[in-house]
Amino acid sequence: MTAFADALDDLLSASRSLRSAGPNMAVTVSYQDRPIRALVRRSDRDLEFSDITIHTATAVFEIRRREIPAPQAGDVIHHDGDSFVVQGEPRLDAERLIWTLDTRPA
Repeated sequence: MTAFADALDDLLSASRSLRSAGPNMAVTVSYQDRPIRALVRRSDRDLEFSDITIHTATAVFEIRRREIPAPQAGDVIHHDGDSFVVQGEPRLDAERLIWTLDTRPA
């Protein structure tokens, strides 16, 4: 395993060693009713169409490929009491270890 993969595992793990400098950034989410660890960004986004701007809530989930080998559009993720649907094509990082999933509210 590479040093990069080791660092990602530490970042996404459910617990950290006592020597760690604080809590990890990952949370447990439910992916298709299966608990996994994920990095979550829930930001609002403004979408512009011609003269119209639409304000929408979005969420981006980053998950380990080894936990979900083949995510697909339409899959459902539950986080913090909210449900999200994967939209578009999931993207792998350059090392092919982490999926980035764009979602919309379910």
